Amino acid sequence: MVVHSQHMTNGSPFSILSGDTGSPSALVSGPAPKITSLLIKPASAVCNLDCEYCFYLDREADPYKDLPARRMTLDTLERLVDTYLFYSYPNATFAFQGGEPTLAGLDFFTKLVEFQQRFGRDGQNVSNALQTNGVLLDKDWCQLFRAYNWLIGISIDGPEEVNDLYRFNRAGHGTWKKVMQGIETMQKEKVDFNVLCVLSQSNVHKPKEIYKFFRGLGLDFMQFIPLSEFHPDGTPMPFTITPDEYGRFMCEVFELWWPERRKVRVRFFDNLAEALAGQKPGSCTMHETCDSYVVVEYNGDIYPCDFFVEKEWKLGNVNLDSWSEISRRVRRYNFAAKKTLAHPECQVCEYQSICHGGCPKSRHGQNRKFEDLDYFCQAYKMIFAKAVGPLREEVKKLLGHAADLTPHSISPY
Repeated sequence: MVVHSQHMTNGSPFSILSGDTGSPSALVSGPAPKITSLLIKPASAVCNLDCEYCFYLDREADPYKDLPARRMTLDTLERLVDTYLFYSYPNATFAFQGGEPTLAGLDFFTKLVEFQQRFGRDGQNVSNALQTNGVLLDKDWCQLFRAYNWLIGISIDGPEEVNDLYRFNRAGHGTWKKVMQGIETMQKEKVDFNVLCVLSQSNVHKPKEIYKFFRGLGLDFMQFIPLSEFHPDGTPMPFTITPDEYGRFMCEVFELWWPERRKVRVRFFDNLAEALAGQKPGSCTMHETCDSYVVVEYNGDIYPCDFFVEKEWKLGNVNLDSWSEISRRVRRYNFAAKKTLAHPECQVCEYQSICHGGCPKSRHGQNRKFEDLDYFCQAYKMIFAKAVGPLREEVKKLLGHAADLTPHSISPY
């Protein structure tokens, strides 16, 4: 067995089968698309920061928000690893997120690797990834990550005055200095990582400053996440960016990135290149259906998407159900098919084969309707108009060197 940071996904078309979500235990007959990656939340939505724009903070629909001591037990972790490695052979991806996953403790992740080595079989490839705010990272964490080639994502929104506008700790103080300490430790310990930058009103008008800041730190892997959160009446929250702002930001980043595209990776553009090459993009946002992973909560409960950890979408529990059963839940099929409820404009759009209607969360967020246009539809059209032509030519060149055109030569995420 090899434990490394390769990321693999798989999927297939779905159609809505019955009702809205289906009964909790209802199954479809016959084989189902394999669940090829897990997004595990060992500390649930609990975090040691108090970022103003956080999607998870005090979310009313969170079924666990009032429960104390939300930490995955070693018994649940052992069963999760044992059953999933058996089910997913020969490739398995374990990705950890939160809240803040490092709150589970270094010993938890050390045991994870022990379980993977115990239950993995000959010829099995195991990938580990972790998204963190970086505050708790030290040499010991980095030694584990480096030893097993983990893929790490660090959340930081730019320079100190930008980052600390919305990203602060429980005492209300900025977090930039602590995050930078974590980044410096990872660089010193030679751990590969990428940065995840949330685009809000703090930075969306500063594309050149943000891009140059990350490059100045020697960072080659970047991901930009547009922020879209709304009040119950559908009005945008103050930090939410407009589609035009997002589109302009990414178009300018494209111009900055293009001259150094062979050594710097921006996830959106990598995903776009993968789509143009006929590959499945690394980001589920550009998939035909929402079936590329499942979420595992701290207690073993399983859901089809991190944005919809809600009672009506629960698929089962790793302590009670087999992965074969979970993969065949009617609820999984019905959620996956939400992608197909695209707005009529999507059906005639020249970019439909690339974005497939966007993310259901961005379609559902403002008016609570899956059939709405993606909130960032206008932005995507701006970005595609800018980037598709040059990237298509670049992909043609790479296709002339087939050995260079792999999911991992295009995208490291």
